[in-house]
Amino acid sequence: MGLKEEFEEYAEKAKTLPENTSNENKLILYGLYKQATVGAVNTSRPGVFYQRDRAKWDAWKAVEAKSKDDAMSDYITKVAKEQHDQVQP
Repeated sequence: MGLKEEFEEYAEKAKTLPENTSNENKLILYGLYKQATVGAVNTSRPGVFYQRDRAKWDAWKAVEAKSKDDAMSDYITKVAKEQHDQVQP
């Protein structure tokens, strides 16, 4: 299985992460996903009245220097870790 296929598989798995997954981890996953699928940030930073969108934009911007392949690989690793952590007591 190639990296892109594995990434797509883990993107589906990420949809089933428990609701108690921390916002910080959700934002990390969001940033990595956007970097892997879109590349560098291509929008303006949302204004202060849009805190949720701003946090998501910041998470994406934080990983902007990663290549798409590196972002895919990091995303896979992060989803796998989140799944493992949810299984552990």
